[in-house]
Amino acid sequence: MFGFLLRKLPSVAMVAFISSIIAFVLPRLAPGDPALTIAGSDATPEQLAAVRERMGLLKPLYQQYFDWIFGMFRGDLGESFIMRRPVASVIGSRLESTLELALLAMLLMIIIGLALGIAAGSPRSKWARAVLDAMTTVFLATPPFLTGLLLILFLGIFVPILPISGEVGFLEDPLLALQYLILPAVALALPQAAIVARLLQTAMNSARGEDFVDLAKAKGVPPGQITRRHVLRNSLGTAVVALGLRAGDLLAGAIVIEAIFARNGLGSLAVYSVQSRDYVVLQVLILGAVVIAVFIQLFSEIILAALDPRIRLEG
Repeated sequence: MFGFLLRKLPSVAMVAFISSIIAFVLPRLAPGDPALTIAGSDATPEQLAAVRERMGLLKPLYQQYFDWIFGMFRGDLGESFIMRRPVASVIGSRLESTLELALLAMLLMIIIGLALGIAAGSPRSKWARAVLDAMTTVFLATPPFLTGLLLILFLGIFVPILPISGEVGFLEDPLLALQYLILPAVALALPQAAIVARLLQTAMNSARGEDFVDLAKAKGVPPGQITRRHVLRNSLGTAVVALGLRAGDLLAGAIVIEAIFARNGLGSLAVYSVQSRDYVVLQVLILGAVVIAVFIQLFSEIILAALDPRIRLEG
């Protein structure tokens, strides 16, 4: 397993390096000037030049990039152009909200995705299979923002049983915080859970045609035991990889969901950073999201390698 991990680390480092370049360049391709945002529209060219110099924007781009990268290695993420605070402090003040939402959404994605996938991939009547297929199709076709709006409409307005906007810190009141988290987490998790369920269902249907399943049937093994010990066990690898890939989509979807449910997390911070051209904050958010998604994917591959020794041998 250690050798398998060592073989994966160079590709992870390469992805992180390329992502850092993209995260640095991408915000600077957008129209607008952060110096103009700070100095105001009536600022003179001399004032704008002074602001750009103070912000380090007059340096060559490659020097700005290396200053940023070497600063991160020293633990310095830079200072926000607009808020005039360390980026680590700005992100730290919003991290708890997004982390709570992402973790609950990921938990729901795992539970709902595996439950639907196993149910749809197990022997069922035509009507039950049709209902399960219809559920996953609806979840898959409905984007998170529409799911969020529907949840607000039905469970927040028509039948007001859950709060529809704002948030409460989990450390302050866990029960109340959970009530504020349920709707956005469900809206975020359902489309990704549907993808996991479809992939697991397909893998289980494919595994049922393998020779080892026919052999188990010939030996008189009960159908439920065949599903658990043979079909499901040989299909879980697909679900594990799918869960790792979907984690990145959860992070991206959190931006829209936080705006809909008025949560003060990293998603709303990213929107504000784009609007105000706060390059330093935005590039850290982009790189952080990519690195987290990459490490989640690496973790899922480690789990897959633990389930299937062939993966470890092939690398």
